[in-house]
Amino acid sequence: MEVFKKIRNTLAALTVAAIIFPAQAMAAEKVTVLLDWFVNPDHAPLYVALEKGYFAEKGLEVELIAPANPNDPAKLVAAGKADIAVSYQHQHHMQVEQGLPLVRIATLVATPLNSLVVLEDGPIKTIADLKGKTIGYSVGGFETVLLKVMLEKEGLTLDDVKLINVNFSLSPSLFTGQADAVIGAFRNFELNQMDIEKRPGRPFFVEENGIPAYDELILVANKNSLAEPKLRKFVDAVEMGVQYLVNHPDESWQLFIKGDRKDLNDELNRRAWVDTLPRFALRPGALDSKRYRVFGEFLKEQGVVSSVPELEKIAVELQ
Repeated sequence: MEVFKKIRNTLAALTVAAIIFPAQAMAAEKVTVLLDWFVNPDHAPLYVALEKGYFAEKGLEVELIAPANPNDPAKLVAAGKADIAVSYQHQHHMQVEQGLPLVRIATLVATPLNSLVVLEDGPIKTIADLKGKTIGYSVGGFETVLLKVMLEKEGLTLDDVKLINVNFSLSPSLFTGQADAVIGAFRNFELNQMDIEKRPGRPFFVEENGIPAYDELILVANKNSLAEPKLRKFVDAVEMGVQYLVNHPDESWQLFIKGDRKDLNDELNRRAWVDTLPRFALRPGALDSKRYRVFGEFLKEQGVVSSVPELEKIAVELQ
């Protein structure tokens, strides 16, 4: 009888501990997230959710990792080496067609950041003025497609301009006169960088010049892991991070530059922070089905992909 009494008391104590210390009573699930690039304000909701403890509240132990090679994150998730990757919508469509088992589970930056940029005080006032001019780019493929469509809207073709690969020296190529315009400039970074250098730029936004709206940055997971509850918990925590971010941008900035990220506290990142705030998805997990279908059809029309698969093979809204 004494033995049963001890067991009963032990169980009662464990129950009370689980109620009072729920986080300690259950081991946190580990989630590995691979960023698309080095840490920058585009990733703000993730770091706010981490520093505010929102991931921990959901029972998650999240590790955010900047990749050694920006081409690897989504591929590593496809191979089961990580849980989630930050990716780009156009890149995601291409990788799914290539057979990678990836599905979009959330949106980070809900508007295009890409733009065509010229010097504000230069001779190019409209896209039509680019006829016979030199245009720099960093990565071929999608950027070239954007440029092609933007030129077509003004009655021009790629044959009417000269394309040069300037690698990632977009702003410098404009400053030196190597290029008259650049495609692939992110409006929250390159435009601020140019302004800091006292050589402001004139942007032509892709979504205002013939390109259907799309998500610049998304979160993708392996399609074989979609039933795992930790993915939905992760997305919910990111939404909590976004809500805090838009309500408390100054406090969130301090969280973002905390610890080993203190080197990010410079003028360029501070400006980019302000410009990126209104572009974050307020409901990261929500899926605009029509928007995804329209953009998929656009990529097919432009020859970026050969087909548009069923939506659930590209993107889902986790339950």
